[in-house]
Amino acid sequence: MITAAQIRAGRALVRWTQEELAEAANISVPTLKRWEGSEGVPAAEPNNLAAARRALEKAGVVFIDENGGGAGVRLKKKR
Repeated sequence: MITAAQIRAGRALVRWTQEELAEAANISVPTLKRWEGSEGVPAAEPNNLAAARRALEKAGVVFIDENGGGAGVRLKKKR
């Protein structure tokens, strides 16, 4: 699962608006706003969160799992 902070940070890394991520993930803007305003893992259908994650990953975001240092994101190195 991804957290609200990871969604916000990932979107910022690729310089997407909420509208751009919502379109890429085929979710509504109000849904995305609700997720981003929450703490921890958003209360959402797992398939919708997965769609947001896939869209951000396709744009170059790498999700870093919680490993004692905190969950996070980074950009892939360009080849």
